[in-house]
Amino acid sequence: MASRARVRAPELVGAGGWLNTGGKELTLADFRGKITILDFWTFCCINCLHVLDELRELEEKHRDTVVIVGVHSPKFVHEADHRAVVDAVDRYEVHHPVLDDPALATWKQYAVRAWPTLVVIDPEGYVVAQHAGEGHAHAIARLVEELEAEHAAKGTLRRGDGPYVAPEPTAGDLKFPGKAVRLPNGHFLVADSGHHSLVELEADGETVVRRIGDGVRGLVDGHGPRFSEPQGLALLPEGTAEYDVIVADTVNHALRGVRLADGHVTTLAGTGRQWWQGSATEGPAREVDLSSPWDVAWFDGRVWIAMAGVHQLWAYDPAAGTVGVAAGTTNEGLVDGPAAEAWFAQPSGLAVSADGERLWVADSETSALRWVSRETKTVHSAVGTGLFDFGHRDGAAGQALLQHPLGVTVLPDGSVAVSDTYNHALRRYDPASGEVSTLATDLREPSGAVLADGDIVVVESARHRLTRLRLPEEAVRVDAVAHRTQRAATEVAPGALRLDVVFRAPTGQKLDERYGPSTRLLVSATPPELLVSGAGADSALSRELVLSDTVAEGVLHVSAMAASCDDDPAIEYPACHVHQQDWGVPVKLTAGGARRLPLVLAGLE
Repeated sequence: MASRARVRAPELVGAGGWLNTGGKELTLADFRGKITILDFWTFCCINCLHVLDELRELEEKHRDTVVIVGVHSPKFVHEADHRAVVDAVDRYEVHHPVLDDPALATWKQYAVRAWPTLVVIDPEGYVVAQHAGEGHAHAIARLVEELEAEHAAKGTLRRGDGPYVAPEPTAGDLKFPGKAVRLPNGHFLVADSGHHSLVELEADGETVVRRIGDGVRGLVDGHGPRFSEPQGLALLPEGTAEYDVIVADTVNHALRGVRLADGHVTTLAGTGRQWWQGSATEGPAREVDLSSPWDVAWFDGRVWIAMAGVHQLWAYDPAAGTVGVAAGTTNEGLVDGPAAEAWFAQPSGLAVSADGERLWVADSETSALRWVSRETKTVHSAVGTGLFDFGHRDGAAGQALLQHPLGVTVLPDGSVAVSDTYNHALRRYDPASGEVSTLATDLREPSGAVLADGDIVVVESARHRLTRLRLPEEAVRVDAVAHRTQRAATEVAPGALRLDVVFRAPTGQKLDERYGPSTRLLVSATPPELLVSGAGADSALSRELVLSDTVAEGVLHVSAMAASCDDDPAIEYPACHVHQQDWGVPVKLTAGGARRLPLVLAGLE
C-alpha cells in the first residue's frame, strides 16, 4: 500500500453540542479505533443532501468499523438555530452523530472551503483524505477497505457498534410536508415528504381522506406506489394526459404522474439516477437522468421543473414524452439574461402569473425572487442580489432581502406571495409598485402556499401542518435585518493569483483520457471586473489568474470536474466515476494577501 500523509485530526468543537448520541458529548477519543468520516454539511445545500444519500450504503455496509459524523456548518442565520438543526437531522433521516457547529469552529480548524466536504480520519486519529463535492462515495469505500485491512493487521481497529442513538420519532399525519395543491373537489393534495408519500386532506386541511404511498422510501409505480421525499406538485390542464397531477419526486430524481380517480402512479421522466456533468440534457423523458427536481408548474404548454440539484430549469413535454433543459447553465449564482445563459442557485419554487406570461421562481440559495418571460425566454431578478446577502428587509425591491425562500404563490391582485422559509414569514412582492412587504410572521419554515376561497393556506413544513391565513389588508411591520454569510473572506493580493485544484485519483484508478481530457476547470467572478484574466473553461486543474487592483472584494466561482476509471488492463469494462464540485470563494483584495489559492477536490493539500 502506498504511504499516506499523516496529519493529526483537530478536536471536534461545536457550541450547539451533539445530536443523535442520547445526550452524550463526544470527543475524537471516542472514535479511536474506528474509521471516522466527517461530513461538513448544511441543510440548505442540495449537494450536501446528495452526499447524505451517497453515504447511506457505506454507512450500512461498514457499520462495525466506520463512524460517520455530520458537522453541521451553517451558511444562513436560520441554520445556526439549534432547533432547526434538530429538525433537519430528523427531516433528512440522518442516522449518525451530528455536531452542531453554529460558529464554524471545527470548519475553520479543518480549513474547509466548501459545502459539502468529507474528511477521513484513520483509527489512530490522523487525517488521511479530504474530498469536496459529490461523487466520492466509491473512492471513500475503497479507502475504508484499505484502512480496515491495514489497521486490523496492526491491531488498531476496533469493531462494534458506534455511538449513534436514534431520536424519538415525529408523530402526526404529516412529517415535514413540502408543497400542496388544491384539487377540483376543494380538497388539498400534500407532498408528505418525511413520510415519502402524498396525502389527500379534506377542505379543512386536517382530515385525512387517503394516502398515496406506503411511507417507505422507494421508486415503485402502480397502485402500491413508493416515493422518496416528494416535494412539488402541479395540476395539469384537463385532458392534457391520462394522469392529473405531476409530482417532483426529489430524491428519486424523477417526475411521477398521479391519476386521482384511483391513485395510480406512473414514472414520467427520469431514470432514478442523479444527473452528472456529461449526461444527456434532453431526450426521451424516461431515458434522461434528472437531479433533485424540487417543484413543477404548467407553463407555456409544458411542465417546467425547478431542477435544484443542477441550478437549472428544465421542461417536460407530456405530448412528446421528452424532457430537456429550458434555462440555466449549471453554474450556481445570480445572472440574468437569455435563458440559456442565466445562472440560478437551487431553484425550489415555481408559480405562473394569471395571464400565463411569467414563470415566477423562488431561487433559494441566492435568496431571490426571479421570473422567466414566456415571450422573450429571458430571466429577470425582482428581489435578491447574490449568494451571500440575505435577511428580512421590506421596501423597494432593489434593497429588500429574503432568506432562502422555497415557495411562490400568485395572489389574486397579480402580486406574488413568497414563502420566505428561513425568515419563518410570508412575504409579498408587488410588480406594479416594485415594493416588498411582509404578510405574516411566526410561521415555521414555510415551504409553499396555495389559495383557498380568499384565504391562503401555508405549508408550515417544520410544524408538520397546513395553516390557513386571511390575506391581510395591511402588511405586518417588522424590524429590518440584513446578514452576510459567516464564512470569512479569503485575503488575496491583487495581480497574479495561482489557482490549484488538488485532485488525486482513488487507489486503483487513473484519470480517464480515452475520449479526451478527463478534467475540466471553469472560472468566473462576481463582479466580472474582479478577474482581469483567467476566466473561462479549460482542461487543466491549475490556472494563473490576474485579479483587479480596483475591486475591493468579490466572489471567485470555480467549478471543477475529474473522471477516473479502474486502472487494470484485465478489466474489460472498467468502472468510471465523476468527481465534481462548485466553489463560491469570497475574496478580499489586500496588498499582503495570498498569491495562491488551493482548493481540494480529492486528496490532501
